[in-house]
Amino acid sequence: MRYDFLIETYATERIKVVSVWSEFKDDDLPLRPRQGDPRGRSFLEHMVHQCVSEDLWFRNMLGINVGAPPLPSLELRLEFTKRYAEDSGKRLLALQQKPEAWWEETTNFFTVQRTRAWVMTRRIAHTSHHRGQQMAMLRMLGRDLHSNYGPTADTGGLTQNHASTIYAYTSLTTLIESEAAGGGKTPLPGPSGKPVTERP
Repeated sequence: MRYDFLIETYATERIKVVSVWSEFKDDDLPLRPRQGDPRGRSFLEHMVHQCVSEDLWFRNMLGINVGAPPLPSLELRLEFTKRYAEDSGKRLLALQQKPEAWWEETTNFFTVQRTRAWVMTRRIAHTSHHRGQQMAMLRMLGRDLHSNYGPTADTGGLTQNHASTIYAYTSLTTLIESEAAGGGKTPLPGPSGKPVTERP
């Protein structure tokens, strides 16, 4: 099917979301990029936004309703992770059942009309944008970072230096089970000592 790439991308994006959430600690929920400045979302507000925003986009623009409240009853990091994993899993199943024609039909995108394929592309970009903000927050907190797309400074630096891609967990199920048990991420080798920029 022509739009399988969007389904496949969403399948990995949902894992990337909770992978970044797993890099935070429970005490990080109220933290902002700059304390005292409400313009930058706290980590808790980022999780709320991801869950509520994705629920609204899927229900209102794509017509996919998972029949569950978008937020967990207890606003804890692990509970957000489980809520989002379950709901996004249901959305993924719904997307896998849609015929090609469904993707090409137009729908409301706020005040304009766009195809569902276009809306899904924007949803993926929107999610990636906020995940990038959260990864920047982790660096501000002095945390190590596992791979999300490819190598990081903590997995060996640049690909051209043969750095590895090292995910925190091998699967979404392992992530939830391990985080519930107190952690257990894949160990990182740490900085390679080589520059993390392509500039000489």
